[in-house]
Amino acid sequence: MTTLIFHKSSYSNGTPEGACVEVATNVPALVAIRDSKRPAGPVLHLTPGAWTAFLTAAARRQPGR
Repeated sequence: MTTLIFHKSSYSNGTPEGACVEVATNVPALVAIRDSKRPAGPVLHLTPGAWTAFLTAAARRQPGR
């Protein structure tokens, strides 16, 4: 079993109570996402294609929509 290596979002403000996600991309065919405040909590697993589609959609989102 491969250990997931999580990285905090570059938008994190660095405080423990800050709202942040962590992403692990070190396993082929898997992107793992978790809440940085709950590292032992649930982890969302996506395919790389689903992760790319999510990022593309998030980048297109207009504020206030």
